[in-house]
Amino acid sequence: MFVKIFTDGSARGNPDGPGGYGCILQYTDTKGILHERELSAGYVKTTNNRMELMAAIVGLEALNRPCQVELYSDSQYLVNAFNQHWIDGWLKKGWKRGKNEPVKNVDLWKRLLKAKEPHQVTFIWVKGHDGHEMNERCDQLATSAADGDKLLVDTF
Repeated sequence: MFVKIFTDGSARGNPDGPGGYGCILQYTDTKGILHERELSAGYVKTTNNRMELMAAIVGLEALNRPCQVELYSDSQYLVNAFNQHWIDGWLKKGWKRGKNEPVKNVDLWKRLLKAKEPHQVTFIWVKGHDGHEMNERCDQLATSAADGDKLLVDTF
């Protein structure tokens, strides 16, 4: 199955929160009908980069069988980690970068690698806030989640 996943995290301008994250899964079933599923989480007090990673993880973990995936994100941190092979370098260096500076968010990177494992994933960067309309919807989902204190949508 071919799936498009659009993600976004929202720190609401404050790196210490409040924040939320959201993603939209888009796929066509065997009858040719297009489906969309929205997933988001409420108040999360963490950094924007962590929420971007969590949005991608939630989308990939929602897939119950191996899929060909295009994952769209406005996070260059997330997309470049795979497209510019940063993550391969981090693995070889034992999760270090530069002059043995530790990589941040290792717990989430490991979880993302595990979630990605059964799928063939292509990471695509979109420019946030004036880019892809689905990415804008994900931003709205993430912002709504940041305004709430519980799971907003979980329909997949």
